[in-house]
Amino acid sequence: MKWVPNRKSHLTIQEQIVEWIKARIERGDWTVGTKLPTQRQLATQFHVNRSTVQLALDELKADGLLESKMGSGVFVANHSWNVLLNRSQPNWKQHIESSIYKPNYHTIQLINEYEQYDHIIRLGTGELSPELLPTDQIEQSLKEISLDAKSIGYSPPKGNERLRNIICEYVKKRGIQTEPENILIVSGALQALQLIAMGLLEEGSIVFHEQPSYLSSVHPFQSAGMRMISVTRNANLSDHLRVLKRKRQSLFYTVPTLHNPTGDSLSVKEKEQLYHVCNELQIPIIEDDVYHELLFETAPPAIKSFDTSGQVLYIGSVSKTLSPGLRIGWVIAPSPVIARLADIKMQTDYGSSAFSQEIVAHWISTGLYEKHLTNLREQLKKRAAFVERILEQQFSKMATWKRSEGGFYIWLRFNQPIVNKSLFLNLLKQNVLINPGYIYDSSDLHHIRLSYAYASLEGLKLGLDRLLKVIGSS
Repeated sequence: MKWVPNRKSHLTIQEQIVEWIKARIERGDWTVGTKLPTQRQLATQFHVNRSTVQLALDELKADGLLESKMGSGVFVANHSWNVLLNRSQPNWKQHIESSIYKPNYHTIQLINEYEQYDHIIRLGTGELSPELLPTDQIEQSLKEISLDAKSIGYSPPKGNERLRNIICEYVKKRGIQTEPENILIVSGALQALQLIAMGLLEEGSIVFHEQPSYLSSVHPFQSAGMRMISVTRNANLSDHLRVLKRKRQSLFYTVPTLHNPTGDSLSVKEKEQLYHVCNELQIPIIEDDVYHELLFETAPPAIKSFDTSGQVLYIGSVSKTLSPGLRIGWVIAPSPVIARLADIKMQTDYGSSAFSQEIVAHWISTGLYEKHLTNLREQLKKRAAFVERILEQQFSKMATWKRSEGGFYIWLRFNQPIVNKSLFLNLLKQNVLINPGYIYDSSDLHHIRLSYAYASLEGLKLGLDRLLKVIGSS
């Protein structure tokens, strides 16, 4: 029985003819090169006007399924199967390209990929070496932690109340006075930035930051439609911000202690100046303070310690000090802000790990954390001195750097603009992974964020030797 269109269908006659011909090709009834019946024959079979058939065939030609051959007729096109295959699957490429979240730079995607391989010497990684993590002590502490049914369930929206009380006491050494209701436990500092972007700013808002910037290597604000503007701290900062801000929503992101990637720290006076400028212009400050515990000398007060009006959103974390795998950080902010961010957090992950929060609470409250930090700073100080000796011996004629004040990084500046994608890839061929300056400032071809925190001493020496060799051969 020959097929005819169903005149009671929700599809038009033309649409039904198109789908019928597609089905014949998909089933293999009409293979590549098959000549179709004439328009008159099809119109007779379908009991429709010839013009309706012509419109259906024109649509299939436009889609690449059919092709006309002058004087011969209409045939199934050579690439018809590929066209049908693509149409039978979701167009994920289109979905990806039109999605909200921006893709990372290709260099950063490669860094994220190659950091997983054990044979790679990681000279730029913002992570502690496994040998610096207190693995045995954490395992022992698991035996000391008492858990009940509530503590292994979903975390409250703002996080474990006991942990928030402990953090209230802990941040007093930073000069911060706060209450549990002003603290939100987050899954690391990056989630804090994502929550702020989603919950506190409108599309088109301005995020001020200093260049180079960690924000250039991640996209929490850019993907939310924010405008990123780099500024320089100087005597004209207030006027500069006023002109750029105008009437738009804005905030100022800063890592004032052991800045990422440069490793610089602001003095107390510089912190006060930045706070007063932003306070005058009513520009909230995000103080990313995740490195301060790694200063080799005593850490000065946080910007948040000057805050009397809820101007500063303070971010802390144990990812850089205790374990990145615990995924525990915190935000200190006014109560309405915390309530808003907690609501969004519950919509996205339903709370940070209850187990991780118990571990962090135990470590801070028992003094284990402070003891670990004392040892960790000593280890990092030795590593920094080790790398600085190598730099002095082998790189002093081609590069400059400042002595590390703590943390993970030395911001190594080459005299010539040699830190490009080619250098990055050539080092990767030598199993050496660097963090080039251009991922923090697209115009920077001079710097490398050199980390002494991850690779072993042997690996640091070998990696720097290979860096020197690749530079010499380029």
